[in-house]
Amino acid sequence: MTQSSRPVRGPAAPRPRAGTPRTPRPPRGTGGPRRMYERARSAWDRPLTAYYLILGSSLLITVLGLVMVYSASMIKALEWSLPSAYFFRKQLVAVAIGSVLLLIASRLPSRLHRALSYPLLVGTVFLMVLVQVPGIGQEVSGNQNWLSLGGPFQLQPSEFGKLALILWGADLLARKQDRRLLNQWKHMLVPLVPVTFLLLGLIMLGGDMGTSIILAAILFGLLWLAGAPTRLFAGVLSVALLVGFMLIRTSENRMARLSCIGAVDLGPKGECWQAVHGIYALASGGWFGSGLGASVEKWGQLPEPHTDFIFAVAGEELGLAGTLSVLALFAALGYAGIRVAGRTEDPFVRYAAGGVTTWITAQAVVNIGAVLGLLPIAGVPLPLFSYGGSALLPSMFAIGLLIAFAREDPAAKAALAMRRPGVRWKTMRRRVTRRPSGER
Repeated sequence: MTQSSRPVRGPAAPRPRAGTPRTPRPPRGTGGPRRMYERARSAWDRPLTAYYLILGSSLLITVLGLVMVYSASMIKALEWSLPSAYFFRKQLVAVAIGSVLLLIASRLPSRLHRALSYPLLVGTVFLMVLVQVPGIGQEVSGNQNWLSLGGPFQLQPSEFGKLALILWGADLLARKQDRRLLNQWKHMLVPLVPVTFLLLGLIMLGGDMGTSIILAAILFGLLWLAGAPTRLFAGVLSVALLVGFMLIRTSENRMARLSCIGAVDLGPKGECWQAVHGIYALASGGWFGSGLGASVEKWGQLPEPHTDFIFAVAGEELGLAGTLSVLALFAALGYAGIRVAGRTEDPFVRYAAGGVTTWITAQAVVNIGAVLGLLPIAGVPLPLFSYGGSALLPSMFAIGLLIAFAREDPAAKAALAMRRPGVRWKTMRRRVTRRPSGER
C-alpha cells in the first residue's frame, strides 16, 4: 500500500498516567426503578386498561370459582347421594348462560340498557311478591326468597333486584341531572329511596338480611355518586342503621351471628360453629395450601363450603397465596369499575358503573369479612366465585355492563378500532402509498 493510500488518522488520544483516577461509569441499575415506574404508569394510563382489567379479572375469578366449586362441593354432593360433579355441572350451565348474558350486555348501547331498566324493575318486584305467596315461594335455610322453576332449579328474585335497582336508579338520577334537579333534596331522595325501601321490605319479609345489606350499600353508592350533601347522606344512613339495629335486636339468630365476630370457640350451644371452622380452614392452609381437593373442613365440619364459605375452602387448599390472589382480582375489578365511572361524561354510565362496582366490592367485603371473623355472617355469596346460578347470572350481566361502558370511552373506541385487522391494513396501506413531501 502506498503512502498516499493510507488512511489518515487523527491524533492518538493521550493515555492516562499511572495513578490518575478514571471517570466512573454509571452503574447499570441507575434509572432502572424510575424507568420501570414510568413504563408501568404509561401502561396503566392506556385507554384499554380498564377494559382488559374488567375482562381479565372477572374471567379469572369465574374460572377459579368453577374449580373451587367442584372441589368444595364433592363431599356435600356425595353426602346427599348425588354424583360428585352435581353442583359443578349446574354451576357450569349457569356460567354458560351467564356468558351469553355478559356478551349481550357488553354489546348493547346505553340507550337500550336504560330502556331495559323499567321492565326489569317491574318484573323483579312482581317475582318478589310471588315469593311471599304461600304455596309458590320456597323456604331455604330459614329464608323464604326462592321460586321453584321445576326439578332441581330454583330462582332467587332478590338477586336480580340488585341489578334492577342499579339500572333504574342510574337512569332516574341521569334524567334528573340533565334537568338540573339533583340540587334539591326531595328530587334526590324521591322516588329512589322509597322504591329501595320497597325492595328491602319484600326481601326482609323472607328474612334475608344479607341481601338487604347489599341493597342498602347500592343505595348509598348511588346517593354518593349523585353528590348528596353530608347531612342528607348521614340522615339516610342513620335511618338505615336504626332499622337494621331493630331487625337484629328482635332476632335471636341475628344476635347470635353478631356475637360470633372474632369468636375462637364454638359457643355454649354451638352457635359459632360455622365461623370458628371457617377460621380453622384458613389457618390450616399455610402459605400455599394443602392442594386442590385436600381440604379437611369440607368433610362435614364446615357448613355451606361451596356457597357462603367457599373462600375458607380456597384458603385451606390454595393457602395464603391463593386467597391473596383472589383479593387482588377483586381489587383490580373494583379499581377498573371506579376508573370507568370516573372518566366518563355520560351521567347514566357514571351512576351505573359506580353502582355495579359498589355491589361487587361490597358483597365481596361482606362475604370475605364474615369468613375472616371480622363481620357477622350475612349469608351472601362471593360474587362470580360461589355456587349459585341466581347470584351468578345478574353478576355476569353486570360485568357485561362494565365492559360495554369501558368500550364506549372515545379513546378506547379508537384503540379497539386500530386493533381490527381491516383497520390496520388500511392504515399501513395509507402509510406506504403516501409520497414524500418533495416528490411530484
